[in-house]
Amino acid sequence: QVQLVESGGGLVQAGGSLRLSCAASGSIFSINSMGWHRQAPGKQRELVAGIISGGSTNYLDSVKGRFTISRDNAKNMVYLEMNSLRFEDTAVYYCAVTVRLKMGRPPFTFWGQGTQVTVSS
Repeated sequence: QVQLVESGGGLVQAGGSLRLSCAASGSIFSINSMGWHRQAPGKQRELVAGIISGGSTNYLDSVKGRFTISRDNAKNMVYLEMNSLRFEDTAVYYCAVTVRLKMGRPPFTFWGQGTQVTVSS
């Protein structure tokens, strides 16, 4: 199995910055993609940013230019640098990692426990 441990959430004023980190551990053969999702109260979970093994990234339109996703392949870690935070960025942020546990096995997505990000207006 794979364990994901997130850190870096908290309370910040609008316009401020936070950096989220997620460490993946366990019997991982390879990592296909890593990403951050978020879920605000009463809303569906949405993909905020993703990064694949080759380094290509994609972002939710509302965070483009403000958030940056990066990964450290040697450490199996993914980061989300969040700048110019807005009240509407308030949500629980979840790390998601899609891995292959063994060669030839189909990929499977594991989720972190979530970390709260609260932006005060």
